[in-house]
Amino acid sequence: MGLLKPKQQFTVDEYLAMERTAEERSLYLDGEIYSMAGQSRAHGEISANAHIALGSQLKGKPCRTRVKDTKVRSGPTPMAGAGTRGMFSYPDILVICGELEFHDAYRDVILNPKVIVEVLSESTEAFDRGEKFTRYQTCNSTLTDYVLVSQDRPQVEHYTRQADGTWSNQTYTGLAATVPIPSIQCTLPLVDVYDRVTFSEA
Repeated sequence: MGLLKPKQQFTVDEYLAMERTAEERSLYLDGEIYSMAGQSRAHGEISANAHIALGSQLKGKPCRTRVKDTKVRSGPTPMAGAGTRGMFSYPDILVICGELEFHDAYRDVILNPKVIVEVLSESTEAFDRGEKFTRYQTCNSTLTDYVLVSQDRPQVEHYTRQADGTWSNQTYTGLAATVPIPSIQCTLPLVDVYDRVTFSEA
């Protein structure tokens, strides 16, 4: 996914009003709206594979998965009509546990993510590792796991919130590896995540 440079400032209310009628998705960050470019073939395959892997394990459990069209708010409750602080993003895969908590009566913006999975791309990797992760950590107290999936090699990084609020990181490399996610009693075998994905020899 790519982010295109914004042209002007918008309030949260303005952003949501436009986003709810738009054909293309956009990310919102402190008043600025970033158009999201289309995904690569590998990105699409990996996202679908990871969604299937997690979704099948969560059947009958109190957690559920959502895919890339579900917005997540990371920030304070905006001031009605004038607020610009906060981030509204579309995680590639989202796991929510228990009752869904929503931003407003439209019930299309989630407030209580449990696990977020992002498939890295060259154009957004720095943002996914940097500002986006910082917002997720500091603004979403329900978030326990942040998973970054490479699309150019079989590698997954799993960040886990500790009891003291700090985050630990474990990297899993190779198709024989499996990522455990104890918070939702699931695993992510890399052989399944990268099914039908071909890597460049370079």
